[in-house]
Amino acid sequence: MKPLARFIMGGYSQAAVVAAGFALLSMLVPLLGLISAASVGLFTLRGGVQRGLILCVLATLGAGVFCVLTFGSPWPALGILLVLWVPLWGLATVLRFSRSLDMTVHIAGAVGLLLVLLVYAISGDPVSGWSQLLEPLRQTLVTDGALEPDTSEALFTELARWMTGTLAAALVLQGLASLFIARWWQAALFNPGGFGLEFRGLRLHRLVGVATLALVAALGFAKGPGLIADLLLVLGVLLALQGLAVAHELHRLTSAHLGWLVGLYLLLVLLMPQTAVLLACVGLVDVWVDFRARLAQRLSE
Repeated sequence: MKPLARFIMGGYSQAAVVAAGFALLSMLVPLLGLISAASVGLFTLRGGVQRGLILCVLATLGAGVFCVLTFGSPWPALGILLVLWVPLWGLATVLRFSRSLDMTVHIAGAVGLLLVLLVYAISGDPVSGWSQLLEPLRQTLVTDGALEPDTSEALFTELARWMTGTLAAALVLQGLASLFIARWWQAALFNPGGFGLEFRGLRLHRLVGVATLALVAALGFAKGPGLIADLLLVLGVLLALQGLAVAHELHRLTSAHLGWLVGLYLLLVLLMPQTAVLLACVGLVDVWVDFRARLAQRLSE
């Protein structure tokens, strides 16, 4: 990955090729979109806000030409700009000026929460809107015999109820994951070990913990998924990242075998919901307990 980061920093043309190329490939392999966005993040972090914005324009033009020739429309390139590159340019700008990973993570979470609130404020009932959008897919699956009509209606109704929060949480996670890759690249090139130190020290404000507990309490009075659950999904992403930071720091402090972290990431892949919830719980408790400071103090005694 370090050679790729060095290639990106070679200039606008190299960075634009990586950003546009990986973005287009992400239509086939979605995870490659993280590399595309991270290239914009790295260029912005190191080169500056203006250079990052110019890169976004150049990459959009390049992807737009390809989309016009392939699909007959530039709209996919504009979608990539809005979903992948602009958010990373914004987060990288915040991190560049604030020099605080904590603050940047908080802002990303706040944007996710605001997105959920805007959807509810504009649509009133986002579930019906999602149901309409998902209906063609449901009809296709029923026609192909993949789902029974009665089963499909119940399944897609439940899916529609979770879509707003899931989408907002996914966008926050995607943005922060790409930013972390960009910061890791920057550290690998110019400050070895710097990103690890930053990430292991990631710490959320206690207000995040208080808000989470308040929403969990309110969820007990809610009738199924809705605004409260959607907001919790976004906060859950932030808490899970803090839980992951705790795991990395405890691994460093105890000099545990690398296989311990490898196993944790394997669990995240194989048992995503359960492991993510566990990490979020660790992150929530750590907001008050501060496992890292306690262990460091105990080891120093």
